[in-house]
Amino acid sequence: MMAEFRIRTKRLDLVPATMQLLVSERDDTETFARLLDAVVPGSWPPPLVDAETLGEFIRITSEKADPSFLSWYWIRDDPSAGGRVLIGCGGSASSAASPDTACIGYSVLEEYQNQGYATEAVRHLIPVLFSLPGIRQVMATTYPYLAASIRVLEKNGFVYAGENHNGEGIEEGTGVYLLKKPDEADKN
Repeated sequence: MMAEFRIRTKRLDLVPATMQLLVSERDDTETFARLLDAVVPGSWPPPLVDAETLGEFIRITSEKADPSFLSWYWIRDDPSAGGRVLIGCGGSASSAASPDTACIGYSVLEEYQNQGYATEAVRHLIPVLFSLPGIRQVMATTYPYLAASIRVLEKNGFVYAGENHNGEGIEEGTGVYLLKKPDEADKN
């Protein structure tokens, strides 16, 4: 499933990562910026998003290989701060470990970190993820040294579930954070 709609927050315009956008990000920054109607900073892409990741996003999108794959480009939309600027990205994928779990990931350019953008975007992505058929919880993994990422998760209600030892996250030793669907959380 591909995100087919924009999400507006107080400060952000979350633009769906269509095949056209993904390919233009890889091949032609000028076209990418024009399609987003935003400035693409020279520091793009953000941490942990590299050519291999982008290639995987293109593959998943073209093959429609993951029903929980959703991705958005995060554009700060603030005329008083210089207009529309691409600052980050984020979305979800299916969990290999549990069919009722969507995994969320996000990354923000360093110069826009610690300003609440990721917290704001994730807060608006959570309801979308819980609207996916069969999704009862959202999982995130992050490195223990990424304190800002952990704060984003905690501010959005995620609970630390332990260190990853069984391949569910990016790699061994990442911390696993879970957020149960509100009606599921009430049952526990």
